Amino acid sequence: MNPPIAEIFAAYVCLLFCLSMHEAAHAWASDRAGDPTARLLGRVTLNPLPHIDPFGTVLFPLIMMFANLPVFGWARPVPFNPQNLRNKRWGPVVVALAGPLSHLAQLVVLILGARVAFLVFHPDLQTLVDSPWITLLWMLVQLNLILMLFNLIPVPPLDGHHVLYAFLPPRGQHVMERIGPYGILIAILIMRYGMGQPLAFLGKLAAFLLFEGVAG
Repeated sequence: MNPPIAEIFAAYVCLLFCLSMHEAAHAWASDRAGDPTARLLGRVTLNPLPHIDPFGTVLFPLIMMFANLPVFGWARPVPFNPQNLRNKRWGPVVVALAGPLSHLAQLVVLILGARVAFLVFHPDLQTLVDSPWITLLWMLVQLNLILMLFNLIPVPPLDGHHVLYAFLPPRGQHVMERIGPYGILIAILIMRYGMGQPLAFLGKLAAFLLFEGVAG
């Protein structure tokens, strides 16, 4: 059974917001670390248009959603010049981690905001089940969990590879550079076949933090 158009549209809007936060965080961190390239290109913004990648932000996620598969995608990478960074070794790590940390920050805000709302409005169980706002909230939670884990996979061009790269000897860095053209494919395969259990665990933890004791 295909998902309704309204649900597809809501999921896509949530994806655009999460990806825009991710790329804007990279651009902001890069600027703070000494390289203004991304800021000068207008990437410190939540407007999704400067961040759109035609395949990763438009075609791929829409195919996934219309195929009734989990919504997923990526944006155009934020450019930065490592030579401009004040710390040449750890600057790229800071810039890279800003993306996944933006998803963690969104999760904290979503969970805390929801818990405050539950305390104020005291919803019953049926209200929660029927509420489109809860559906939207859970979409955002799931998306942020998926994107955070995906981007921490240590293969180029994902953020995790910048973190690992800083710790590798020259020979390891050379190997990392060689697998770059196949990185996205490798990451998708890792996400599909190797991240199921961590994602399920984090999803259960998020659900517990969100709903434990609510309407009890």
